[in-house]
Order: sequence, then C-alpha cells, then structure tokens
Amino acid sequence: MDERALALNRRRFLECFSAGSLALMPGALMAVAQDAPRITREMLEAAAKIAGLSFTPQEQESILARLNSGAGPLPGFDELRRTDLGNTQPAFVFNPVLPGKPLPTERRPLRRQPLDVSMPSTDEDLAFLPVTHLSKLIETRKITPTELTKLYLSRLERYDPKLLCVVNLTEDLALRQARRADEEIAAGMYRGPLHGIPWGLKDLFAVRGTKTTWGMTPFRDRVIDEDSTVYTRLTDAGAILIAKLSTGALAVTARWFGGLTRNPWNTDQDASGSSAGPGSATAAGLVGFSIGTDTGGSIINPSTRNGVTGLRPTFGRVSRHGAMVLAWTQDTVGPICRSAEDCALVFNAIHGLDGKDNSVIDVPFNWDATADVTRLRVGYLRSAFEGSIANTPGDPDLAEVELATRTNNQEALRVIRSMGVLLVPFDLPDVPIPAIDFIRYAETAAFFDDVTRSGLLTQVEEGPEKSVRPIEIRSAYFTPAVDFIQANRFRTRVMQRMDEAMAGLDLFIGSNQLLTNRTGHPVVSMPSGFFRGSPTALHFTGKIFGDSEILLLAHAYQSATRHHQGRPPL
Repeated sequence: MDERALALNRRRFLECFSAGSLALMPGALMAVAQDAPRITREMLEAAAKIAGLSFTPQEQESILARLNSGAGPLPGFDELRRTDLGNTQPAFVFNPVLPGKPLPTERRPLRRQPLDVSMPSTDEDLAFLPVTHLSKLIETRKITPTELTKLYLSRLERYDPKLLCVVNLTEDLALRQARRADEEIAAGMYRGPLHGIPWGLKDLFAVRGTKTTWGMTPFRDRVIDEDSTVYTRLTDAGAILIAKLSTGALAVTARWFGGLTRNPWNTDQDASGSSAGPGSATAAGLVGFSIGTDTGGSIINPSTRNGVTGLRPTFGRVSRHGAMVLAWTQDTVGPICRSAEDCALVFNAIHGLDGKDNSVIDVPFNWDATADVTRLRVGYLRSAFEGSIANTPGDPDLAEVELATRTNNQEALRVIRSMGVLLVPFDLPDVPIPAIDFIRYAETAAFFDDVTRSGLLTQVEEGPEKSVRPIEIRSAYFTPAVDFIQANRFRTRVMQRMDEAMAGLDLFIGSNQLLTNRTGHPVVSMPSGFFRGSPTALHFTGKIFGDSEILLLAHAYQSATRHHQGRPPL
C-alpha cells in the first residue's frame, strides 16, 4: 500500500468516525494503516465493538457505502480545513440560566464603603494598598497617576527576575495613559474608582501594538491588531495598563516560555495556573489589580496559592472578545485583587454586553458595600468542614495543609456567625464529572485546530514551557460528536440538580470547581489565615448571577479580619 493511499485512508477513518457515534482507539487506527485504502467491514466492526454498538450486516453495508462515497462527510470536512475560522465563535451558546428562570433586572447605583485614607509613609506601604484606598488617594490628589505608575513599574522591574510573572512591560503605553489621567483629574474630569490605577493583564488578551503570546514559544513575538473588550473597558474607566502578565502556555499550569512563575510567599513553589502572573504580581504589590481567566480553576487556584482575592464570575457576565479561547462554554474573565471590594469595583467596569461575545447576558451588577450581610441565606459545605482528611500517596504534606486550611476556615465560620449570619449545613449533589468533563477538551481542540495541523503544538510540548495541553488537544479529536451533544444534555441535568440543591440559599461557604465551572456558578477566593508562612484560602460559591452576594459576604469577612492585608517576604 503506498504512502499516499495510507494517508488518505487514515484521514478518512479519523474524520468519518470522529464525526459520528463511534469511538476510536489506537488499535482501530493500526488496522487502517495495515489495510486497503477504503474503510472495510472489519474496521467498522472493530470500531463498533469499542463503542459498545452493533450493526446488522445490512446496516453495515449501508454505513460503508455512505462513508466511502462522495455523499459522505469527507467533502465537508475538506472544506472546513480550507477555511480560516480565526477566532470565530461557534453557533451554539452555553446559557447557565435554566428555562423558566427569570433574569435579575433591577439596577441600582454603585455604593462604596466610606473611607478616609491618609498617604502612607513608605512606597512599600503604598504599593500594597487595595484599589479602594489607592483610588481615594488619587481622587483627593494626594498622589498622581504618573507617580503611582512609576512606583509599580519600578517594582515590576525589581521583582520580576525572582517571580517571572511579566511577559511584557507596557511602559510607554502606561506613561502615556498616566499623563492623560493626570491631566483629566487636574481638570476635574475624574472618571471613577479605577481612574489612574495601574493594572496587569493576563497575556491571553489582545492589546493593539503589544505582544500577545499565550505563553507559547511560537507566538512570543506575535502582535494581534485589535483590542480585547476587557482592555477597552478598563481603559475607558481610566485604568493604566503597565504589564502583560504571564499565563501558563495554552492556559495550563504556571510554566510559559519565559520560565515558571513563582509564588511570592514561597519562591520554591510555583504560583499555580493558569493566571499565574496576575496572582503572583498582585500578591507581591507589583500592580494595583489584575485580570485573569478561568475555565477549570485558573483564577481561583492562583488566588488561593498567592493569598489574594479573586472572582470567577457567573458564566456569561464578561466578554471574552479578543482573548484566547479554551472552552467557549466555560471560559470566564474576572479580577484578581487585594480585597473583595476591589473585585467589585473592577467587575463593575468590565461586565455587560459588548455586541462581540454572543455568550454575554445583560444582567445588572448591583454593588452596595454597606448592605446588611445578615439577610444573606448562607450554607456551609459539610464535606469541607467535617469528616476525615485522607493522606495523599506521594505527597505527605498535602494532608497537613488541608487540615490547617480546615482549621483556619472553621475559625472563619465562627467569625461569620459572630456577624449575625445564620449558617446551615449544605451538601452538593453527587455528579459523575467525567460525563461532562470532556466537553471542554473538544472545544479546546477545535480552537487550536490550526495550531495542531501546523505542527506548532510540538514546539509548545518540547520547548521551555513543556506544556501538557497538546496531549489533551490531540486526544480530544477522538471525541464522538454524538457523545459531545449527549454530554451537554446531561450538563443540563447537572444544572437542574445544582439549582434544586441551592434553592434555599444565596451562597454556600466552600467550593467544588470541577462541578461549578461546568454549571457556571460564581466563586470568590480570599485568604483565611496562614500555615507555615503561606496563606490558606476560603471560598464562597454563589447562585447564578449571585456575584454581588458572595462579594458582600467576602467584604464583611475581610472587614472583620486582616488576613488579606498580609505581605509576602520578598
């Protein structure tokens, strides 16, 4: 059998069966490589057996006739391969709102916590202030945006060699934006709480004139000629972009082509991924706040490890336009900050319709920092606070960390109860996550199809980033289309079970990201104490569009504690 026929046959087998209801396995592929340049009955029977299906001889003949004919799907697949889809969104859209559930419509003015802020005596103290305090200093003209920008730029240059959290300093852009903010504020044109605040952006987002690398060696010098929505909205709010911050290559882990981004609390440890740069830089006082993305924990995990406050919003609240896609039906964009109210101020600026991301839902975000927290209906996840903690083979320290985290979080429950909040035990539904987990990998493979076919994945796998994402992408090509749809149908069942479980609650204390990242529920992470010099974290999970409720409880908890004010020993 010649090489050309072998390649054609392999392609025909892969494309036809990955589009149908038959699962593919390496053994079946080997059969193709050793047989005639047509899909044969033996191949069909082997694939059907793997998939747990059976066909009569007559059905087999019909299937083979179609797959091997011009009426089969191959011509359509060929046309897709010739089409440059770029960042085109699929026609299907995930909606976290179940049928019949009303959307919130009431819009109320933003109400911040009243503050009287004095100018700190040292630059170090200034650098670690939350946005709530920095904005007051700028609004009252105790410091200028240019002065603050130069402070953070100098800190980025000083500490990045240790942390490896910066992909590109946007110094020229930042100083231009800072001068403009100086002039506007001096003229009485104050835009609001983000005006003049320096910030960092995860390097998955396009900013015209700057490099957007996705952490990948092949894209280390790439410039995308457009502005992402989140950058545009923060620029319109007067914020000052000072750095593109590291992401694990292809949005996984903390490793990118520049190295391994470090946790400022313990530089022997990575900063967790994939929003590693935003987590590390915010914790180290190198930016006023940052923006990350989350598909499977990439805001919550770095916030947990680096001891900062991060919000993974309800799915569909912030546009992903201009950002790398990992999963159209799971990707979210959110703030990583030094306080819960900071998250509320940043989220208020970036949420809402933009006409460019068809998943965004028009729902108001109402922030009132003075609201009565005792009116919240709050559960606590029983499994996070009760029962034994098992030892993990190969990682004897993990059980100790989990026990210390539970101890600190049990103290957090005491603090929250002392504020007059009634807490009730809560259990999550038992859901077989593998039945819906593969959805995101199929979506990732679709977005990176051109990268896969061009051979660039190998560079990411073998380069300094040593990414594990390529094997996930390649494996996802064997996801049957029928099972992809069935999994999304089952996902609706999971959403229904979550809705029933949370029917009497506004939020619960604890999280299960494997579950809620697939259902679209919001999660906030914040420090709850320390263990061996590193922070532990407390998570709140809200109902769909319950972002303001989880931030309100987080704000109340932080008003009663000081864990979020800790500084790493750089």
